[in-house]
Amino acid sequence: MTRRVGILGGTFDPIHTGHLDLAAAAERALDLTAVLLIPAHVPPHRPLPEASSFHRFAMAALAVNGRPGWRVSDMELLASTRSFTSATLDRLHGEGHHPDELYFVIGADAFSDIASWKDYPHILEKARFTVVARPGHTLAAIRSSLPALAPRMTSADDRHAARGSIFLIDAATTDVSATAIRQRLGRGEDVQGLVPPPVRQHIAQHGLYVSMARTGEAEIVPNPPAAGRLHGQG
Repeated sequence: MTRRVGILGGTFDPIHTGHLDLAAAAERALDLTAVLLIPAHVPPHRPLPEASSFHRFAMAALAVNGRPGWRVSDMELLASTRSFTSATLDRLHGEGHHPDELYFVIGADAFSDIASWKDYPHILEKARFTVVARPGHTLAAIRSSLPALAPRMTSADDRHAARGSIFLIDAATTDVSATAIRQRLGRGEDVQGLVPPPVRQHIAQHGLYVSMARTGEAEIVPNPPAAGRLHGQG
């Protein structure tokens, strides 16, 4: 049986329904045999995560629970260096995965910055990059903003695409970001529907992303430590 492995990387701080929508859209369009989520340790293009590696791995594991063929890898979390996609793909090659069976799933918003990634443009040969539309970031906009890559872009049903081809998937994904979720939680607002229910429960149980709490007459005091924090992490 031919392996078709979807790879979804990210800080997952926290993982949300938009992330899962991306991977699910690729799974449907490309008939993936497996989906691998890889939380980043130290992302090269983003600020340091607010939640610990332990919590972000736990939330990702909770999010994929019950989805056949989906799992979470700690390969980047265990590394001491920055989490470069190029190095992660090289490691997957070393574990026996051929570049043509790896489908690196990414939102159109993130892919618009692909020219700034390490090892660009050679990184496009290390996996089949799969770009999924995001609210406010259409596939047409991707074609026009990256004219040098436009000839390599093709539809997901092009099973004979050459290595280095870029698959485009037009699918509806939830309009949400991890930044917006952290901001809502910081204001004490609910995030129901924005993260999977088990992730929402984990965030509440461990008091994640809530640094301040209001008491009395608009007095602001530090939020007390929540019981059961993993490994003593905040």
